[in-house]
Amino acid sequence: MKTTLKQYTVRDIVAGFVYNELEGKGLFGLSGKLTIQPEYQRNYIYASDGGKKEIAVIDSLLKGYPIGLIYFEKTEAGDFQVLDGQQRITSIGRFQTNKFAIKDENGMEQYFTGLSQDKQDKIMIAKLLIYECEGTDTDIMNWFETINIAGVPLNEQEKNNAVYHGEFVTLAKEEFSNSQNANVQKWSAYISGVVNRQDFLATALVWVAAHNGTTVRKYMSEHRHEDNISELKTYFNSVIDWVSSVFTDVESEMRGLEWGRLYEEYHGQSYDPAAVSARVHALYEDFAVKNKRGIFEYILGGETDTKLLDIRVFDEPTKKSVYAAQTAAAETKGESNCPLCAVGHDANKTKIWKFDEMDADHVAAWSKGGETTAENCQMLCRTHNRAKGNR
Repeated sequence: MKTTLKQYTVRDIVAGFVYNELEGKGLFGLSGKLTIQPEYQRNYIYASDGGKKEIAVIDSLLKGYPIGLIYFEKTEAGDFQVLDGQQRITSIGRFQTNKFAIKDENGMEQYFTGLSQDKQDKIMIAKLLIYECEGTDTDIMNWFETINIAGVPLNEQEKNNAVYHGEFVTLAKEEFSNSQNANVQKWSAYISGVVNRQDFLATALVWVAAHNGTTVRKYMSEHRHEDNISELKTYFNSVIDWVSSVFTDVESEMRGLEWGRLYEEYHGQSYDPAAVSARVHALYEDFAVKNKRGIFEYILGGETDTKLLDIRVFDEPTKKSVYAAQTAAAETKGESNCPLCAVGHDANKTKIWKFDEMDADHVAAWSKGGETTAENCQMLCRTHNRAKGNR
């Protein structure tokens, strides 16, 4: 890859700057010759977290600090695309077009046009060091995937978007990385992450790739130059619609669950939404259920795998109290203090087990309504406790 170091002023770069509020990205600069956010770039994120990062860029320019090297890709037409530095360039352009304010030395908020002329000039004549890069698509994408000069590392999906950029990624980002999409609020009930960091797109791709028995990267590679994302959208919406129809109540613990996997395993079964809702509420109110996130898969699976719920165990005082009472009664009767050993016919029929050789168990199984109380606790030898099912 050929690189040439050039020097531009901020005035050069922001000439003709266009920012798309709907898509949340800078579009053009350098009098229309610069594409600020080509399709393989991530969305603008410096405005998040109260805009601290974009304000820091402007503060650096006002103090005369360098803001780091910037890289442009030179196209065959002689124009440029930002390879690295789009967050910084967009921050400058947004400030110069009065999209956000900074605080002056008196703590007063000032937009660009409200700054004194000398401060405006200091920003506009600031020098930016920019490498103009020329190479094949493979050269450019390999470089983009590995280098990380900006302060916020690329996440896995942002790297994938860069490597497999094309019509498919462009359309996928318009659907799943657009914070203005009216469906985002609904999706947020089931998906964790941030739209403009590609988390929703990443989830959609994980789901559809698994459905097709492949990996995300392979799926993106195979569909890279397709001009539609119908399969991706259809499968994603099928999962979301299924979840929202089975679980009519939205709980915070639903966010980020493996809904794609659960859809594959259980969407062929029928559920009564009203009955499901009643069970969800009952399990949420059950003191013994420690893992609320496991409730949904537990219900889908027919309420058989209690390990999903991490049922609260008996505490030490309860176990010791029950052990003492059982042992005293067993010694009086001349039988084992493990109730199951006592009714057996082997050598352990009269064995008195030590406390650390026994485990606590529900007399009436929790899954059948038994509570985690002293009255419903029994101590069993470890062999019988492991063998006893349906706890």
